[in-house]
Amino acid sequence: MTATLSSIEMGTGAVLDTLHDAVGRLDPQLRRIVGYHFGWCDENGQRTEANGGKGIRARMTLLAAAAAGGDPVAAAPGAAAIELVHNFSLVHDDLMDRDTMRRHRRTVWSLWGDTAAILAGDAMLSLAHEILAEHPVGHADSAQLLLARTTRELIRGQILDVAFESRSDVTAAECLDMAAAKTAALLSAAAAMGGVYAAASPEVVAALSNFGRHVGVAFQIIDDLLGIWGDPHVTGKPVYSDLRSRKKTLPITWVIEHGGEHGQRVQRWLTDGHDPTEPDLRATAELVEAGGGRDWARRAARREAERAAQALDAIPELRLRASELIVLADRLVDREA
Repeated sequence: MTATLSSIEMGTGAVLDTLHDAVGRLDPQLRRIVGYHFGWCDENGQRTEANGGKGIRARMTLLAAAAAGGDPVAAAPGAAAIELVHNFSLVHDDLMDRDTMRRHRRTVWSLWGDTAAILAGDAMLSLAHEILAEHPVGHADSAQLLLARTTRELIRGQILDVAFESRSDVTAAECLDMAAAKTAALLSAAAAMGGVYAAASPEVVAALSNFGRHVGVAFQIIDDLLGIWGDPHVTGKPVYSDLRSRKKTLPITWVIEHGGEHGQRVQRWLTDGHDPTEPDLRATAELVEAGGGRDWARRAARREAERAAQALDAIPELRLRASELIVLADRLVDREA
């Protein structure tokens, strides 16, 4: 296990080197904006040690490569490409949602404007495909196709999310489908990418992909919980942030369908058209909890984590080497930010 963890840390360093090299190719303005988003510099381009994100998806790729019997360091280009796609989506997400804070810092669009945010996201997406093309391996075509299809699915999830804003009849099943596209697709690809770079069999890649998909659904469910009850000092977002924007997240849509009178009151609140006050937000969070939405979400996230582990059982040798992947899944379900 020590050797595996050492190789994972070496892989993490290789991912960071790959990202720095790729971003360094951008023109000075975009290089500064993207570097700021990653936490490498402040808005003036001065080097800093700001929070650049957890690197969960890149780590999943490295751990999956090791579980599939490959070298995590060799999978670094795939992991870096996954991280670039993830961060492209975050920059565009912040713009579409008009979020002004991420990772306790101002968002890209709020500092440099909409156009710069669009171009910075586009640049990261382009760099992701450039990296895969420049680091050919036996499965390079599979890696590029995987990333392209995943990006398409991620965009499908985003357009669903946008469409939900103007609807009052969104179901929990629709929210789960949106989560599978917007969040789970990229975590699924992160795990599958590790298998691809390990030159694993299609069966192993499929098992890893399935693992990542279930982890991704669990991740989004917990994200929705934190969007209501998360500690702002930990999450970097205001308390009740999803309620404040009246987002139709999983705990909310579930309680509307299954929470009886509590759900009916939440439904009426969602559509009343008034700017919510702090007492309104607190009362609505209490209604969601009283109607069972919070408990259901916790159970659903744990169930998805169990299904993720079961997805690996079909390949005994994969499961034997996947203990760190299971640990990662458990941490994502138990996280506070």
